Amino acid sequence: MGIQQQFSKQRVKGRSAEDHQSQPKSPPSQILTPQPDFVGTATKPSITVFQQHRSEAGKVDWQTAMKRAIRDSGTLCEAVGLSDSNDSARKIGGENQFPTFVPLEFLGRLNPGDPADPLLRQVLPVTQEDENADPRFVTDPVGDQASMVASGLMHKYNGRTLMITTGACGVHCRYCFRREFPYSENRAHDWTPALEYIRANPTIDEVILSGGDPLTLVDTKLFDLFTHIESIDHVRRLRIHSRMPVVIPQRVTADLIDRLDQSRLAVWMVIHANHAAELDTLVLDRIDAMIRGGITVLNQAVLLRGINDNADALTELCEKLINAQVMPYYLHQLDRVRGAAHFEVPTQRGLELIEVLRQRLPGYAVPQYVTEQAGEPSKSPVGQVLSKSKVL
Repeated sequence: MGIQQQFSKQRVKGRSAEDHQSQPKSPPSQILTPQPDFVGTATKPSITVFQQHRSEAGKVDWQTAMKRAIRDSGTLCEAVGLSDSNDSARKIGGENQFPTFVPLEFLGRLNPGDPADPLLRQVLPVTQEDENADPRFVTDPVGDQASMVASGLMHKYNGRTLMITTGACGVHCRYCFRREFPYSENRAHDWTPALEYIRANPTIDEVILSGGDPLTLVDTKLFDLFTHIESIDHVRRLRIHSRMPVVIPQRVTADLIDRLDQSRLAVWMVIHANHAAELDTLVLDRIDAMIRGGITVLNQAVLLRGINDNADALTELCEKLINAQVMPYYLHQLDRVRGAAHFEVPTQRGLELIEVLRQRLPGYAVPQYVTEQAGEPSKSPVGQVLSKSKVL
C-alpha cells in the first residue's frame, strides 16, 4: 500500500550586544508568497540535498529557505526514501486544491524511510483528503468568513480582533482549518480599513496577527504594520500566531526580536508544534532568543490521529516546551475542515489523554483542551461542550 494511502521569563530590557551576535539579520527583499500554481515547477531537491541539509539548516536566510521548500508530494516521498510508493507521483485532488509546501529545515527532522513518521504525516497529502463523505467536514469549520468586519479583519471575540495578514505559510499542514480559505477575497492588501475599524472600537485592546503566517511578511511591511497598531492608544497587546519559529527558525532574527522588544505593546508569540520532534536545537535556540528578548512564548497544538494521540507523545511535547520556558497553551480538537477527517481523534480519547497529563505533569504544563465552534463567543473546553450536548 502506498504512503499516500497509508511557557515565560519576566520581560527583560537592555540586553547586551552579545545576546544577538550569532542571530541572523533580516535580508532585504519583497514579500515572499508561495503561489498555489507553483506546485511541481520548483527545482526538485535531490536526495543528497536531503542528506546534507541538517548541517546547512540555519545557514541560509529564511527567504531562501522558503524558495527551496519541497512543493510536490512525489519529491517529498523521494526525499524521505519512500520513492517506491505506488502513489507517490500521483497528484490527489486535495493536493491540487491545497499544494504541498515543506521547508527542508522541517524535512530534516523526519525519520527517512518511515511512512508513519509523525512529522511526515502532518505534511504529506494522502488519498483520504479526497474522501468527503462526512458532511460535518466543511470548507469554513470555525465561521471565519461570517466574522469578517473589514478587509482582512475578523472580530469574533470580545476585546480582540484578528488580522489575516497574508495567505502565505512556511509549511502546509494537511489538517489546516484554512486550507480552503479564500485569501484573495479576505486578505488585507491595504491595512487602512482594518486599522480604521480597530481605531473606532475602543473595546479592542488586543490585535492578533494570523494568516497564513504573518512572519512570512518581510520586515519592512511587518514592522510598518506594528507601527500602525501601536499608534492606536487603546490597543495594549499584540499577539502573533506563527509556525515559522518552528518550521523555519531562522526567521526569528535579531531585527525582529529587537523591534518587538521596543514595542510599547505587550507582545505574545504563539508558536505551533504538535510533536516533540519538531523542537530541534535550532528551534529551541530561536525560542530562547525570543524569551531573552522579552517576548512571552506560548504553544498551541492540535490533537491529531497517528501523530500525537498518545500519552507519551503529548507528555514529551509538554515537557520539552516547559523546559524551554514555553507554556503549553492550547491542545485543540481538530477543526472539521474538508479533507482532514482522517486526522480526527474522538473527544473522549482526548479527555482521557488530558487526565493522564494531569497525573504526569505540573498543572502549568497541561494545555487547555479546547474546541472552536462557529458563532461561539470564545473557544470552549471540550468537556464543557460534551456536557452541554448531553443536556440538550
